[in-house]
Amino acid sequence: MDFRALFLGLAFALMWSSAFTSARIIVAEAPPILALALRFVISGGVGVALALAMGQTARLTRGQWTAVVVFGICQNALYLGLNFVAMQWIEASLAAIVASVMPLLVAVCIWVLFGERTRPLGVAGLIAGTLGVALIMGTRVQGGADMLGIVFCLIGVMALTAATLAMRGVSGGGNLMMVVGLQMLVGSAVLTPLGFALETWDVTWTPRLITALAYTTLVPGLAATWVWFTLVDRIGATPAATFHFLNPFFGVVVAALLLGERMGIADAVGVVVIAGGILAVQVSRMRA
Repeated sequence: MDFRALFLGLAFALMWSSAFTSARIIVAEAPPILALALRFVISGGVGVALALAMGQTARLTRGQWTAVVVFGICQNALYLGLNFVAMQWIEASLAAIVASVMPLLVAVCIWVLFGERTRPLGVAGLIAGTLGVALIMGTRVQGGADMLGIVFCLIGVMALTAATLAMRGVSGGGNLMMVVGLQMLVGSAVLTPLGFALETWDVTWTPRLITALAYTTLVPGLAATWVWFTLVDRIGATPAATFHFLNPFFGVVVAALLLGERMGIADAVGVVVIAGGILAVQVSRMRA
């Protein structure tokens, strides 16, 4: 892992984690599903335009097309859709913490489905991560956190796990920016009819909403996804996934700075335990 890969990984973790805070701002002033569909139309269109300007084409491999569809449905429509809806009721920091368990679920799925051996360090990391999540969930539930919102986030992180597993083979064959743009358009195609069926587009455009929508469209949406694919292509999926251990920390810090969300001692301990568990799992997989 060279300096460029380290920079890309840190940039990805910060951009990805900040999306929860910008999403929280958006859903406070706009219908969540339709707002997310609008975001994907814009970011997907920009991504495809950039890909064409870079000389890329839509001649993707079969694996890439499969990943575009699965990623578009599982990550964009299900994971982000459920998180946007959930953040009408729960804090951005809690959503970020729940999402941070994705690398742990990926490790379990690879172990169970693909028979990849898990070293003792990895097992210890899985146990630690689970305990950290249980600590935070127990504290938040006792503090009055909305259970439906938590359930939506948990279902979403399962969909994100499926999307991550589907990424195998997406980086090969080039045309990465085209892949980024197309999978966002897939998400918009799924969410748009659902949004019009369930919501009413009644929005008062304020500078706060415009700024949050523009940011989440271009930075966590387009830039972070491109950086992630580039990082995976550069150093591989397992080393790249190590940077996810920073997500709970960055997610909580950004929410605290921009939204004034408070973090208790139990939350802080849980974040550290989860991050340590994710790091242990990834280090174990790299050694394997």
